[in-house]
Amino acid sequence: MKKYAFFIIILLIITGFLPAQSTASEIEALLETNTVTYAQAVRFVLDAADVLSTSNPEEAFRYAVEQKWLPQGVSPGDIARLDGISLLIMRSFDLKGGIMYSIFKNPHYAYRELVYKDIIYGMIFPKMTVTGENLLIYIARLLDINEALEEN
Repeated sequence: MKKYAFFIIILLIITGFLPAQSTASEIEALLETNTVTYAQAVRFVLDAADVLSTSNPEEAFRYAVEQKWLPQGVSPGDIARLDGISLLIMRSFDLKGGIMYSIFKNPHYAYRELVYKDIIYGMIFPKMTVTGENLLIYIARLLDINEALEEN
């Protein structure tokens, strides 16, 4: 029962920050997705970061590639890895990082920054694939932390 309450809280947090065109059906579809593609992740993350609001995942992917917010050589249909999603989150939310991330701005150091910031936690490793559920959790944690920082 606690697991369902946790997901309801996450959904409420996320839907409070996303524009109206992001529907509950999209969030539900993400929750049911075992492996998110880069196109799916980019569309959702850019919308959550209030960077680009589009219903077209390929358009969002092109934008992220132009901004150099994704690892080199990935394509829209590739299965998203945690280090690549970390870079996308760090860049799209314009998060500052430590010295190594500031110098290199690569997926590995972006992943380490999100672990350090407690956005990513648990038994994870940078090359693992990302589920829709995990993507929603990372975004919800980030938005929650940002909101707490703004209140102080």
